[in-house]
Amino acid sequence: MTQYAAKEMKRLTGKAIHEHHMTEGGDHILVSVSGGKDSMSLLWLLRERIKRVPIKYSITAAHVDPGFGSDSASMMKAFFIKHDFDHEIIKSDCGPRAHGLDNLENPCFLCSMLRRKAIFKLASRLKCNKIAFGHHKDDWIETFFLNIFFGGSVSTMMPVQEFFGGDVTVIRPFYMIDERLIEKYAESMGFPRIDLGCPTAGSSKRADIKKMLNSLYRTNKKIKGNIFHAIQNIKSECRP
Repeated sequence: MTQYAAKEMKRLTGKAIHEHHMTEGGDHILVSVSGGKDSMSLLWLLRERIKRVPIKYSITAAHVDPGFGSDSASMMKAFFIKHDFDHEIIKSDCGPRAHGLDNLENPCFLCSMLRRKAIFKLASRLKCNKIAFGHHKDDWIETFFLNIFFGGSVSTMMPVQEFFGGDVTVIRPFYMIDERLIEKYAESMGFPRIDLGCPTAGSSKRADIKKMLNSLYRTNKKIKGNIFHAIQNIKSECRP
């Protein structure tokens, strides 16, 4: 199973990158690494891929410590140094700000938005022309339903999105990959678990959507694939 997970991760990542022309020679890609299994796996595979493809690009890992007090900055810095990744650490107060008394309804959305803004600013400072996020197939589907239920919009993330007139492009090389496959790969690689210290982890609107979808998936194994194929041509989100 370990070898299968690694092989499938490489195959599906390569397929996504090739079909959507996600990487080009000379790219400087800022890889957003939250400390979760998805982003750490993406960082690892993007660097590993440089050795196997004729296209040469460079990557810089970036972690935004949301400021909950868990000191994820130190843990991620140690990981980056241990494995010789070029990296940047951003310490912020995104988490406490998003969980303020005036934003009790949806703190996760604001926290995510603030961290994304920090990543975009860093990309501009480092002159990175691309930003890579570790969003996977389950994220893609969950975002679709989140936008319908809570945003009144039929939209979702896209594999490739240009922002600021094309100055920076967001790529999501994992959009074809199931979350469970990433879990198996990350476990086989022995990646550390980085706790951000979020007080509402596991109780967000996204978590509710995930529970709903998993309940449906258990009734028919074709449902996830049907949803995924149905939203391939949905319009993209416009927010960075």
